[in-house]
Amino acid sequence: MAPGQSTEDLGQQNQTMRAGEDEESSRGSRRRHLRKLPAAAGCGTFTFLSSAVAAISGLLMGYELGLISGALLQMRSILALSCKEQEIVVSSLLFGALFASLIGGFLIDQFGRRLAIIIASSLLVLGSLILLPYESYGIFIVGRIAIGISISLSSIATCVYIAEIAPQHRRGLLVSLNELMIVIGILFAYISNYAFARVSHGWKYMFGLVIPLGALQAIAMYFLPPSPRFLVMKNNDEAARKVLERLRETSDATKELTVIKSSLKDEHQYSFLDLFRSRNNMRARMLVGLTLVFFVQTTGQPNILFYASTVLKSVGFQSNEAASLASTGVGVVKVVSTVPATVFVDQVGSKTFLCIGSSVMAVSLVTMGLVNRNIYVNFTNVCRSQSPEDFFLQRPGNLTGVTNGSLKDLFASMASPERLSFDAQRSPDVARMGELNKTALAGGKSTTGSHMESGEVPVVLKWLSLASLLVYVAAFSIGLGPTEIT
Repeated sequence: MAPGQSTEDLGQQNQTMRAGEDEESSRGSRRRHLRKLPAAAGCGTFTFLSSAVAAISGLLMGYELGLISGALLQMRSILALSCKEQEIVVSSLLFGALFASLIGGFLIDQFGRRLAIIIASSLLVLGSLILLPYESYGIFIVGRIAIGISISLSSIATCVYIAEIAPQHRRGLLVSLNELMIVIGILFAYISNYAFARVSHGWKYMFGLVIPLGALQAIAMYFLPPSPRFLVMKNNDEAARKVLERLRETSDATKELTVIKSSLKDEHQYSFLDLFRSRNNMRARMLVGLTLVFFVQTTGQPNILFYASTVLKSVGFQSNEAASLASTGVGVVKVVSTVPATVFVDQVGSKTFLCIGSSVMAVSLVTMGLVNRNIYVNFTNVCRSQSPEDFFLQRPGNLTGVTNGSLKDLFASMASPERLSFDAQRSPDVARMGELNKTALAGGKSTTGSHMESGEVPVVLKWLSLASLLVYVAAFSIGLGPTEIT
């Protein structure tokens, strides 16, 4: 006890200290309550519904990516496409996507994420409508470019929109919903390929199925709120607060609005050139991101999506229907392996998934290479356009009651000199194919049949090749799939 200090003074000091501790304790309790408040306000029904409607873009994107695999088998026969023309048909989608990726960021910042999704859905509907009435190689390229622009723009806008309307503790889950919808769209595309493989002009039905869904998304997005972050960027704080209150189902969203403003101020401290500097380790982060994206593309996964049916047909699944059915397994495996990878990526870690997936991918690719080394594949014939008579002869039930003489009469006009001269102008390969088929019909046999007899693939190698392909797809979804999200 200090000199001159009474017992009453010490009692008053102790009471003051206890009162201060109680007040600090209550403040800490209030702060903890405020920190828990966003989680409690959390992911409401309206937030989840808005995210699900926006994620339809992922479903449409996956469908368009996988659709060309089966549609190409029919189109190369109907349009008499050469190998080079088939490659242009597939890559035209990517040309459109490349163009949209260059301007997509500017568009969503200038006009908003919601409006960008509406424009993308409308453009997909328009591109699909262009394809249906015409059977023209040039028109088809134009339509596929429009669809490529659409899916690229929507993929950028959708992820940003979902991330900005989702609460922080549910952001990863809701953004991964878009990735799940992409693989489900790929599965639906392969199912569609199989369902319409034996239907006359079935490729038109394949492309037409997305029109109602795309139009429905465009209409539904019109009634959903814009991103609150975009509204703050446009200095419309009051509208952003109302949107947040509606999304969070709370009467006061001032705290989250303040956080958004603060993060936007932090963003203004950086410029584009900062990505190439060591400030805050930005250069290393960018290099890691670019490396992952590079490996996603160079591992061959996009080629499998585009050419799954063609690849499977080359290793022994000889009919369009069999190849399309086998490719459906690719879609099923992709969905089944993506779901656990998405759910457990936060617990296990994306790096662990990346190492495991890459190792299994390497083993499966080596296995496929060794198996296919023992399979005879006529690569020119794989991509060469099929003549109309070959397409007819391969369809079961079409030879009933048809004699060899009537087949000659039926295809006389199709293999006429005018037709062959037209094909010769487009591609020497197509012209030679027509000459061979005309000669083969005169002798009463089909070149396709003789090729099948001479190039029969052993059953064990055929199924081992498919199994290796499915393991490769599963490993990719587990290893590189979650890295695209995280």
